[in-house]
Parts: sequence; structure tokens; C-alpha cells
Amino acid sequence: MTESVSTSDFTVPRSVTTRTARTLATTTKTRPQNRNVSERWLLRALPWVDVPGGTYRVNRRRAYPGVGRVEVPGALDPVALRAIPVLRELPDEAVLAALAQRFTRRTYQAGEHLTTAGAPVDAVHVVARGKLHALGLGAYGDPTNLRTLADGDVVGAAGLTDPAARWRFTARAVTACVVLSLPRQAFADLADGSAVLRDHLDRLARTPGPATNKRGEADIALASGHTGEPRLPGTYADYDDGPREYELSVAQTVLTIHSRVADLYNGPLDQTDEQLRLAVTALRERQEYEMVNNPGFGLLANADPGQRVSTRTGPPTPADLDEILARRRSSRFFLAHPRAIAAFGAECARRGVYPGTVTYDGVELTAWRGVPILPCDKIPVDDRQTTSILCLRTGEEQEGVVGLHQTGLPDEVQPGLSVRFMGIGADAVVSYLLSAYYSAAVLVPDALGVLENVELGRSA
Repeated sequence: MTESVSTSDFTVPRSVTTRTARTLATTTKTRPQNRNVSERWLLRALPWVDVPGGTYRVNRRRAYPGVGRVEVPGALDPVALRAIPVLRELPDEAVLAALAQRFTRRTYQAGEHLTTAGAPVDAVHVVARGKLHALGLGAYGDPTNLRTLADGDVVGAAGLTDPAARWRFTARAVTACVVLSLPRQAFADLADGSAVLRDHLDRLARTPGPATNKRGEADIALASGHTGEPRLPGTYADYDDGPREYELSVAQTVLTIHSRVADLYNGPLDQTDEQLRLAVTALRERQEYEMVNNPGFGLLANADPGQRVSTRTGPPTPADLDEILARRRSSRFFLAHPRAIAAFGAECARRGVYPGTVTYDGVELTAWRGVPILPCDKIPVDDRQTTSILCLRTGEEQEGVVGLHQTGLPDEVQPGLSVRFMGIGADAVVSYLLSAYYSAAVLVPDALGVLENVELGRSA
């Protein structure tokens, strides 16, 4: 603003204007600000294992998995039927395709029953879409919810080979559901006409599976509570002869800076340093995204079917988080989208329950049962406004989830991340190769649990 004195004919400035004065002054500049950045709690919270050879092998005891999940994104994939135990080792895909064609599709409205407790198991059912409650009887005859069935769950698999099998629960639709069903009679008719399927079933009947513990691992025979000198059982711990190996994945980019920019426009902020800082941040953000969503090693894709739990009513409730906590020991943290954390807080408020807080890595965070809930915006929220909440036990010594990287890389600037000078081209452009190497491994299935079908758009 100009300070001046007025006369009847003109205005005389009394000092230099601020606009003119700024030509002799400098400005205070910030570093380039970045909107696409998060706290990356997953990368901070995971314990990292150095993988010098680039490949990490997870050895486990031999296990015999139970019923898996049959995901039905559209049409029923015949190969997906191998999630049913009796079909797991069936080699002929033509037989699987014939079975897939015999499934019938039916829609159930909320309140309708899919099965009735005590009735013969006359079909195997695959929940294509929707949610059902498996209702049983409590200790005094009162109804109790045994589990929640949701997308991909299979029930009635035992009825395919056991005519005497009966339903142990009543499955009642909570929402509108689409269910694919294979009648036992249709399965038997195909077995009568298919030598491959008939031989497969005969082989299973002749060679029943070994005794297993509650986790599905081959049992270790023991004796206890005896007296005298009885003959002790011989035993050994069998190993999985096809252990999974995790190769380090990579996120890369080539950063280019014109030498004229790097030479002349380099103060007070170093152009090269700022360009590298922003590119490294983008690499780390992509790394966390891949560790959550990658179909090969991402946490969402690698959760065991037995560790996937659906919400009972839709929104995330205290009972839902208790359910996934109860499925593992030594849970270290939850990982949830910020909107899911807000939805959980709303459900707690509706019930008059107040979640606690814990200080984690110097930050006060919402917690449930003393387990911190870490925000992660990389967990997807789909068009139906549903998402997932993860629960992790971490560390090699705890047989948990670990992050994988390799340290000691050439031109390493951060653990597992290198910046390598690639030279200057004929166009005077300087190039740098940025590489981040990483992966994640779930050492045993119960180290990772997922609460699915977490609805954000409505209340219970």
C-alpha cells in the first residue's frame, strides 16, 4: 500500500511501494509439497527380513487343507471347483467342466432358508453373492449363530460322497443371495458315466487322509498320562515337499533432469535432490499398494480361506473385530482404510462402547482390545462401498507376516531402494534409475486374518 500525501492537484509518494521493494528482496520457498503421500503404516510396522539371494522360501509342516473358497466373479470357473476337498486332486479338467455345467443358480431373499438342520445333505452349495447365517442350537436349545457365510463359501461338500450326511445347521439368508447348487444325485450320475471320476473317488475311499491336528497339519503321534512301560508310538514331523518361494518384486522408474536445470536453477533448493525425493516417495507409495493388493504376494490375495471372516450385519462392529482377533495369537495390529476406522468408531458409539487408544511409534492411535488399528488408504473400497480390515501377527520368531527386501544394493539410498546414475544423453538430459525391491510373506495361515464385506454406507 502506497503512503502518500494529497494536494489539490496530485498525489506525492512518500516511500517506495511494496511491489517495487520486492524487486530487491528474495522469497522464502518451501520444498515441493506432495498431496499423494500417506504415513505408510504397513511399511513402518512390518518387520523386514533381508533376502540376499532374492528369493525367500517358506518351509512348513505338511498340511491337508479343508474346504476352500470358490470365487464366482461371473461364470463358474471349473478349475475353481478344486477348492472342494473331494475334487482337489482330480486331474481331468473336462470332468470339472462337466460338473460346473450341472450347477444350478438360484436367488434367495432375506429370511429364506438354504438348508435345514437335521435334513439330509442332498447338494453342495456355493455362495456366489450375498450373506447367510449358519444357525444352530445352543446348550439349552436356544438358537445361536455358528458362522456367517458369504461370497465364495462352500457348504455341503461332505454330502457328495456320504449319503448319510445331515445338515448340522440352518442356513438363513441375511441379504439377497445368489447360490450355485450341485445336487448329489447329479454328481452320482456323472460318476457313473465317467471312469476318471469313478476311479478318483475309489482311490480316495481306499486311501483315507492321515490324522491331522486342528490346524490341518499331519499329526505328531504322542503318548501321555501313561504308567509302567507301554510301547511308545513312533512318529516324525512331516514337511511340505512343495514349499512356496517368494521372489522379490520390483517397482522402478527412470528420473530425467535436464542438465541446464540441474546446473543453473539449483538454489536455494537442490533440483536433483527434490526430484529424487518426490520420486522415491512415489515408489514407496506404490510399494505399499502392491504389498496389500498384488495378486501374487499381496496380503488381501494371500489370506487363507479359513482366516476370512464376513461381517455379521454389514458395518464393522466390536463383535466382528473380536472374531478375527480370536482366530490368532499375539495379534500385533489391525490394518484398515481410514473410512473403515471411522465406521467402526460410529458402531462403537451406537453401542455405548468406546475403543481405547495406544501410542504406536510415537503416535496415538485408535485401538481395540489393546491392538492398534493402523490406517491404510491402499486397502480398496469398491463401488458398493465395502472394504476389508486386516489383522496381522508379525515377525519370523512369531511365525507371522514379514516384509522382504534386500539390503546392500549398489547405490542404495534406503534399505531395498537404489538410485543409479545412468548417464547424460546427447540431448543433455541426466537420467537416474530408481529401483525398489520388496515382497511380503505369510509364514503360517493364521498369521493373517481378513474381515470382509465391511460396509461403509449404512448402519447395522
